[in-house]
Amino acid sequence: MRLEPIAAPTLARRLGFPAAALALTILVASLLALTAGANPFATLGLILEGAAGSRFAALETLNRATPLIFTGLAISVAFRAKLWNIGAEAQLYAGAIVTVLLGTGLVPWPLVLPVTALVAMLAGALVLLGPVLLKTRLGVDEVVTTLLLNFVMLLFVSYLLEGPMKDPMGMGWPKSSPLLPEARLPRIVEGLRLHWGFLLALLAAVAVWVIQTRTTLGFEIRAVGQNPRAARFAGVPVNAVLVKTALLSGGLAALAGFSEVAGLKGHLSLDLSPGFGYTGIIVAMLAMLNPLAVIPSALFVAGVFVGSDSMSRAAGVPTYIADILLATALLFMVLAILLSRVRVVRG
Repeated sequence: MRLEPIAAPTLARRLGFPAAALALTILVASLLALTAGANPFATLGLILEGAAGSRFAALETLNRATPLIFTGLAISVAFRAKLWNIGAEAQLYAGAIVTVLLGTGLVPWPLVLPVTALVAMLAGALVLLGPVLLKTRLGVDEVVTTLLLNFVMLLFVSYLLEGPMKDPMGMGWPKSSPLLPEARLPRIVEGLRLHWGFLLALLAAVAVWVIQTRTTLGFEIRAVGQNPRAARFAGVPVNAVLVKTALLSGGLAALAGFSEVAGLKGHLSLDLSPGFGYTGIIVAMLAMLNPLAVIPSALFVAGVFVGSDSMSRAAGVPTYIADILLATALLFMVLAILLSRVRVVRG
């Protein structure tokens, strides 16, 4: 048995296997609910109702999807060039730190939001620049360096919140001073938590799609990802492309930190991200690294999390079912992507 690449996969093959992966994911979720002693159909219905059954639920799903769109885009850009960025969590926190520093009075009102967003992107880009330079200059595996940077950044944030950035009015809690009102992203719907960061995420997805499909940089990223040796032989500056990819990827991940602080939390804390950087990998893979597909992929993942919280309270099923559901979806989708591009032959 061996795998043989398919030169031009049919549309049915490219769509059929991912559809089958989603169907198998639903089947596994049903079996898990049955094992927990709940009605599988009722459980799935409660997840759907909790994610989109009311105006409040739908807006909460959009709110949870906002940072996932940013981190999903960051991962999709990097993975497209075979740059394995596992450090979106660190880049997210870098953007959050900058947002607090600039949003507490350092930048005047008319410029605070655009300047903060741009500087946050720069901070996230610089966090990923180190690992990519180690990769291109010394051949150091970026999976290891980016993953370890997540823990380094969390320890650094912990130091800041217990020291220089600790809110003197926070009653001892490890959190930063709150942002000024003019440094906050406005709410899209008054009285609810959905903010303009969601629209920024949608614009970022369109911008990344344009870069990947309509620019020279996008062509170079795809060429390097498909075959770096052939790209180098054709005159593509592979190392320079990897650096540019890293800067774009890190900047996008940092926007997740900016949107969470400026749009939702209003301050920096250690629990700012419940793993948005890691979940972005699932979002990107479910979207098959397509920037526009990252949007529905992030909405699906966010809906699972939001709906599972509601389902757990109503049906008494543990919320861990959401983690298993997403992990299963990722594994099935990776297999589906593989089978949509290759065929199994004997010999």
